[in-house]
Amino acid sequence: MSIVALQLNAQTITNYTTADGLLSDFVECIDVDINDNVWLGTSIGVQMFDGSSLAVYDVANYPGMLSDNIKVITAMANGEIWIGTDYGANQLVSGVNGFMWLPYTTSNGPASNQVKSIDEDANGGIWVGTNQGVSYFDGNSWISYSSPDLHWSGVNATAFDSNGDKWFASPLGGITHFNGTTFTPYDTSNGLLSQYVTALLIDDQDNKWVGTSSGMSVLDATNTTFTKHTRMYIMPPPDTLNPVVDIAMDSHERIWTAIYVGYLAVGGVAMWDGNQWIDFDVTDGLVGPNVKGLAIDSQDNIWVATSTGVSKISAIPSAVSAIKNNGFDLFPNPSSDKIYITNENQKIQQLKIYNNLGALVYENNSNQLHYSIDVSPFSKGLYYVNVLSFDAILTKKIMVN
Repeated sequence: MSIVALQLNAQTITNYTTADGLLSDFVECIDVDINDNVWLGTSIGVQMFDGSSLAVYDVANYPGMLSDNIKVITAMANGEIWIGTDYGANQLVSGVNGFMWLPYTTSNGPASNQVKSIDEDANGGIWVGTNQGVSYFDGNSWISYSSPDLHWSGVNATAFDSNGDKWFASPLGGITHFNGTTFTPYDTSNGLLSQYVTALLIDDQDNKWVGTSSGMSVLDATNTTFTKHTRMYIMPPPDTLNPVVDIAMDSHERIWTAIYVGYLAVGGVAMWDGNQWIDFDVTDGLVGPNVKGLAIDSQDNIWVATSTGVSKISAIPSAVSAIKNNGFDLFPNPSSDKIYITNENQKIQQLKIYNNLGALVYENNSNQLHYSIDVSPFSKGLYYVNVLSFDAILTKKIMVN
């Protein structure tokens, strides 16, 4: 195990490879269960890391497994683990004689055996994305959706908004919204960066973070406006586009994304803190550039799967807590009229407010201790106040209602 000190906020990156007991350094997929066990999918089986030991699951020891070549691994809210392969899906359950993997194939489950994604809705329903569409499992029976309702290229991610509506990502066809009755596609004609969608996440404000081969598109809660992010991981010009591999959100609602530029063999992870992207790569200590997936545990540690091992980035402290501890105060929050910002220790040099999609909506450089800001012209929603003092740059969330 290797530990590398980061320059940012004195964080650390801990790396794990076969020297530390991994089955393979090439980790295809990763997730974290409700007990903070880390699950790794490789081409030669599954591993579970409980913080001290690594358990192995493979076909030789668990005949119910459909394949050792794991393409997808997902931890459910009830603690169950599902895996996806090119031969179907498996569900890990506890039996009389220990753990066993229940198989689901076209004979008793999804519409296709080539599994691209496995996601869970708020009611515990399982949505298995395949190369021929998506199949829903309620615990007893399966229902499948395919072309022409969904794009013919299949489904490689499913996400759910606050209304319980389903959103599907297609490898070649953008995203599709399903409200239970109607399927509505969104693609480059609506403002999406690219038809080739690789990942999908819906945040707590119902913004849809859509990872594509050309970067990140964010569709707002009203489903009318796309915002684009193409330089999350900074590379020298003219190479600016960031192909997204995976997306995750931590407990502070910061967006994390995995990026890999195949033709350059460079990549890393980047975090959106509400107003800027902060990236991490091999120069910071990441175990390798070919990032395959992300997972976040209950302590906001970021687990990164690569083709050369696994890295754990220690959690970055909440910017909200940092402001409070440094004498800053913002009130009332939420507000529909005015907000007041004070600093007990020193003058604020610069104050900026960004909306939840990263657009600057307010700026003040008057260098003072107290601010009174009228937010009544702002649209309702979440905003980020960025405060620059003489020794820190701090961020606080506010809600305008």
